[in-house]
Amino acid sequence: MGKKNSYLMQTVQHSEQTLKTALISKNPTLVSRYEQLDAGERRLLNKAFKPDNDLFGPITLHSESDWITSHPEPPQDFEQFFSDPSRKAPSPEKRRSLGNTRIISEEYIKWLKGYCEAFFYGLTVKLLEPVPVSVTRCSFRINDNTQNLQIHAGHILRFLKRKKPRDAFCIVGITMIDLYPRDSWNFVFGQASLTDGVGIFSFARYGSDFCSSRYEGKVNKLQKVSSSDYSVFDNYYIPEVTSVLLLRSCKTLTHEIGHIFGLRHCQWLACLMQGSNHLEEADRRPLNLCPICLRKLRCAVGFNIRERYQALVKWIEDESADTPGVGTEHSREDNVNLPKPVEAFKEWKEWIIKCLAVVQK
Repeated sequence: MGKKNSYLMQTVQHSEQTLKTALISKNPTLVSRYEQLDAGERRLLNKAFKPDNDLFGPITLHSESDWITSHPEPPQDFEQFFSDPSRKAPSPEKRRSLGNTRIISEEYIKWLKGYCEAFFYGLTVKLLEPVPVSVTRCSFRINDNTQNLQIHAGHILRFLKRKKPRDAFCIVGITMIDLYPRDSWNFVFGQASLTDGVGIFSFARYGSDFCSSRYEGKVNKLQKVSSSDYSVFDNYYIPEVTSVLLLRSCKTLTHEIGHIFGLRHCQWLACLMQGSNHLEEADRRPLNLCPICLRKLRCAVGFNIRERYQALVKWIEDESADTPGVGTEHSREDNVNLPKPVEAFKEWKEWIIKCLAVVQK
């Protein structure tokens, strides 16, 4: 097909056999491991290559700026994931924690904590004390396009590597300040180091007013900000945590932690692990893992798929901040919870319930 100015929406279609091999493998050992899975789990995962499948659709490409078109990379099937020598899995003594550095509001962080505990079911998320920007000694700048403050993602990663608890599988920093990875880049949503088990993610651009001229985080001073004066971050603006912002945050956080577990960008079916170049594409990406990536994560973490789905439904239904279950610690201030804004998750909850019906059949 010749190139035209207008991009025709395309679907990435794989044959049943290709998807079956990507999920199960042709390696007898991995096939045998697959056959040892619970029958209900296999029934759900097999939906990956069933033509009547209504749960896991193909990837659709909407423009030439979409990730798959603009970042060609080899796909990763289950066998490649399983045999990747650089992949790290939580060892028994490190099974208990993902770390989080809190830089935002208590309630919002607790919602993210509960979500991660449900998504990576079987691991405990521990909250570390909030860290002011000044403590990290990172570089920062004012973005020429937005006039908003940005902090250097690589410098934060270096700081987090030093702060990582010995019993943690990974440590993740989250912030409402915009990030940049190097001087030549405009911004980055997040950055992670798989070998070091560290990640930093910003949800600044997920607020509805980030690019607005009325954005309250905009730097109004015309003078050049001193590279050592961290007081510009004092009482820095935090946007309202809406349901859409919470959903986008959960999506980015679990996608990037997925990378730390060794899951590469998905090119098989519509999946949380698809790459995204821009917010519109990230919004199209589902919250769920396709069966191939779900098998990878199950292999890494060791959860029961049914119990994990039940924990996710419980997190959506629970109005409190934490999801009781694996290793949740309660404190007295938990009694004064704000209602969790989960309206944007309702459709996904219905989808999980359909998956549970398949697993429990």
